[in-house]
Amino acid sequence: MNFSVIRYVCGWMLLVVAAFMALPGLVAIYFHEEAGFALLWTILASLAVGGLLIIKKPKNKVFYSSEGYVTVALSWLIISAVGALPFFISGCIPNYIDAFFETVSGFTTTGASILSDVEALPKCMLFWRSLTHWIGGMGVLVFILCLLPMTGGSNMNIMKAESPGPSVSRLVPKVQSTAKILYSIYLALTVIEFLILALSRMPLFDACTITFGTAGTGGFGILNSSIGSYTAFQQGVITVFMLLFGVNFNIYFLIITGKIAQALKSEELRAYAVIVVMAIAMITANSLEMFKNVYEAFHHSAFTVASIITTTGFATVDFDTWPVLSRTILVLLMFIGACAGSTGGGLKVSRMLLLAKTARKEIKHSLHPKIVWKVKMDGKVVEHDVERSLNTYMVIYTMIFVASLLVISVENYDIITNFTAVAATINNIGPGLSLVGPTANYGFYGWLSKLVLCFDMLVGRLEIFPILLLFVPGTWKRF
Repeated sequence: MNFSVIRYVCGWMLLVVAAFMALPGLVAIYFHEEAGFALLWTILASLAVGGLLIIKKPKNKVFYSSEGYVTVALSWLIISAVGALPFFISGCIPNYIDAFFETVSGFTTTGASILSDVEALPKCMLFWRSLTHWIGGMGVLVFILCLLPMTGGSNMNIMKAESPGPSVSRLVPKVQSTAKILYSIYLALTVIEFLILALSRMPLFDACTITFGTAGTGGFGILNSSIGSYTAFQQGVITVFMLLFGVNFNIYFLIITGKIAQALKSEELRAYAVIVVMAIAMITANSLEMFKNVYEAFHHSAFTVASIITTTGFATVDFDTWPVLSRTILVLLMFIGACAGSTGGGLKVSRMLLLAKTARKEIKHSLHPKIVWKVKMDGKVVEHDVERSLNTYMVIYTMIFVASLLVISVENYDIITNFTAVAATINNIGPGLSLVGPTANYGFYGWLSKLVLCFDMLVGRLEIFPILLLFVPGTWKRF
């Protein structure tokens, strides 16, 4: 284990987070908010500790998969612990565990909140809260990859550990260039959404924070009504961009480079589109009685489906009051999630496709044992190692889900609340149903349940293995 390079990368991560934290600091100065001092002390502490960690450069900058997983897991724990300090120091969230929960929810783009009145927060804290979504959406370490040249496949190991989805591939030969391309696409889409919302006469502060939440598919709102108070056009814009940020960013790269036909052949993209269209149609038909007309039913159904499948978590209405069929579809969408390589969470559409193809192969194999069947994705043969890894992932995912559900059930809340709370956190969605519905929050849970749900959020965002490896003794051995 190359501890020196892990220390070095974690130091840079603190410096980058301090730099990002300067933005809400400027917001505090503009609005003359005393809470800005909490940001200042946190920035100074981060710069001091980060500076000490990077002052001595590692002699050996080579590190591989185990170091990549550990670096990613430790980095996300550290930025969550540090990111919670402004809320705690300012007194906006006086309980540190609550502040930690809110910050983990922000960075993991979950959007689950312990706050009952978000409008009571100073604007600088609302800005920082939403900015954590944007930082966590693409990943702070992917951003660092744009800055730090390393060797030995290190960059790719970090990208694989931090990027959501069953596989990560280079867009261009150099991983550092790939990171720059991904962040350029991410930034471009962010700017476009912000400009459209601003031109629609949405207040600039609102447009900025909502764009952060949409881009990171996080869902922290700055109003108690989430997105319900904005115009139908603005809600429509957010719907479109939630769906766009739920698409694999490789698709955008293919389109930019003129490979549109190849992009449209993506099985995952087509499945994603079909699921969205079918879910909107079914919920619209099922929830007609809840609205004045078909258009209104379609509008809110489309927004909610986009919000749930991309794991954003914004809401225009209280979908917990919808018919059982509609709520059941939404719960299923929580598990499916967005596309691999997007900023969305969930199991990912590509995993669901691979699971279906693998099940089909096994059924055929049981009928014709001597025939060799190959699973293909986008015309390419899926290696057996990928299938094995997928099955392992699903088993561990299920075990963590069940264990988390059992632990938080000790508090004796109803099964719908507990089940959807775990589903909404491990899939990085935010709102669930019943007591954790779109108009409620997670503040009523005890400290142990909140820490379990924090673990679920981190596990869901980092695809399980980086966090679990922290608890494996062999991970910490020197080689």
